[in-house]
Amino acid sequence: MSESTLSRRPTRLLSLAAMHADRRVNEGLATADARKWHYAVLSTLEQFGPASQAELSQRTGIYRSDLVAVINELTERGQVDRSPNPADRRQNVITLTEAGHRQLLALDELLAAAERDVLAPLTDAEREQLVDLLTRLVRHHGSWDGNTLRK
Repeated sequence: MSESTLSRRPTRLLSLAAMHADRRVNEGLATADARKWHYAVLSTLEQFGPASQAELSQRTGIYRSDLVAVINELTERGQVDRSPNPADRRQNVITLTEAGHRQLLALDELLAAAERDVLAPLTDAEREQLVDLLTRLVRHHGSWDGNTLRK
């Protein structure tokens, strides 16, 4: 009897791998009372510097309405600062704080552990190849240009 078609479908395999990776990442972040959106905002601010909520929404792919709640949570924790934009008082500028930087470093370690677990059966070269292939797929479908996620 031949192997089932379902078990050889790349889209099915991508979905199963993504579900496992997502679960493992969520579990890891939860140990630091964090979520993926927290990491996305902190990481984006670290990489690009202070940003408006609109810029953060574009770069992270988080809808603006959802982003407000994430920024509120991070502000309450002292990990970001929200202040009026001096150039446009209608806008807020979000800035990473020292506490946010420390949290980001801790989350980076948790994500690295999750990635080691998820990618355990792959060699370093295979991991690099996987990243390259996934990057090509995501860019091809127009949902990411390396800096900005598109909804």
